[in-house]
Amino acid sequence: MSEDENRTPTATDETGTPDKISVSSVIPAWLPRAYLLAAATVAGIVVTFWALTQLKGLLTVLVVSLFLAFAIEPAVNWLAARGWKRGPATGLVFLIVTVVLVGFVWTMGELVVDQVTNLIKNAPHNAEDAVTWINSTFHTDLSVSDVTERTSQWSSKLESWVVGMADDVWGIGTSAIGVLFQALGVLLFTYYFAADGPRFRNAVCSVLPPKRQRHVLRAWGIAVEKTGGYLYSRALLALCSAIAHYAAMRVLGIPSAFALALWVGVVSQFIPTVGTYLAGALPVLVALAHEPRDALWILGFIVVYQQFENYVLQPRITATTLDMHPAVAFGAVLAGAALFGATGALLAIPVTATAQAFIGAYIRRYEVETPG
Repeated sequence: MSEDENRTPTATDETGTPDKISVSSVIPAWLPRAYLLAAATVAGIVVTFWALTQLKGLLTVLVVSLFLAFAIEPAVNWLAARGWKRGPATGLVFLIVTVVLVGFVWTMGELVVDQVTNLIKNAPHNAEDAVTWINSTFHTDLSVSDVTERTSQWSSKLESWVVGMADDVWGIGTSAIGVLFQALGVLLFTYYFAADGPRFRNAVCSVLPPKRQRHVLRAWGIAVEKTGGYLYSRALLALCSAIAHYAAMRVLGIPSAFALALWVGVVSQFIPTVGTYLAGALPVLVALAHEPRDALWILGFIVVYQQFENYVLQPRITATTLDMHPAVAFGAVLAGAALFGATGALLAIPVTATAQAFIGAYIRRYEVETPG
C-alpha cells in the first residue's frame, strides 16, 4: 500500500491549515449495529442448534407422544361422546392397549425362548435331515458330514454368544432402565395430550389470530383423523392376517401356531417396508426345523396371502382412512428412517398422510383435457 493511501484523511479550513477528519464521520453509524446484530444472530443460531442437540431425546419423546395421542384420540372422543370424562376414557384406552401389548410381548417371549433353544440344540440333526431330503429330492450329492460339522460349529458359536449376552447383566440392565424411562415419558405425555386434547388445542390457538386458528384446528383434525385411521386400519389388517396364518399353520401342524400367527399379523402391518419379510421369516424357520416340506408350504401361503391382502383387503379397509400410493409410502419410510432413524420410519406414513390431506385441502384440481 502506498504512502498516500495510509495518510489520514484531511480537510482545509479558511486559513488553509489542514484539519484531520474524525474516523466516526467516515464509518456509517449503522455499521457497528449491523455487526452486532449479525454476531448476535450467529450466536443465537449456534445456541439453538446446541440446545436442540442436547434435547433431541426429549423432542423425540414429545413427537412420538403427540402422534400416539392422535392415534388414540378418536377412541377417547367416542367414549367422551357417550358420557365418559376424558380422563377415565383415556385411562380405559390405555388399559386396553397395555393388555394387548403385554399379551403380545409375553407370547413372543415364550415363542422366542422355546424356538431358539430347540433350534440351537437340534441344529445338527435338522441340518442332516435337510441335506438328506435335498439329496433324495433333487438328486444331488451334498456331504452330510461336512454340513453337520459346520452346523455344529455355528450352533456352538451362537450358544456362546447368547450366554455372553446373558452374562452382561449390567449393560442389559442399564439399557433396559433407559428404555423404561423413555417409555414412561412417552406414556405420561401421551396421556396428557389425549386427556387434555381440547384444552391443549385452545391453549395453542389462543396465541394466534383467528385466521391462523382456523388453519391450526383444521390441521389438527386431519392429523387425528389420519393417524387414528392408520392405526385402526392396520389393527384390522393384523387381525385378518393373524387369523388366516393361524388356520394355515394349524392345518400344516406347525408348532406354536398361535404365537407365530400373532407375530406375522403384528409385524407385517406395523413395521413399514421390511415388516412383511421379517414376519414371514420366523414361521418359515420354525417350519423348516420341524419339517422342510412344511416350510415350503407355509412360504407359499405367505406369498399368496400377501397378494390377496395387497389387492383385495387393503384397498377396501384403507380406502376411507389412509389413501396413499404405495410408492409415496415407501419413499416416506426411507426419508423418515434417514432423518430420524427407527422413530422416523414408524411415524413417516401417518405424518405423510396428514401432510398430504392438509395440502390437498388447499389445492384446487382441474380435469385434464385430452387433445382432440
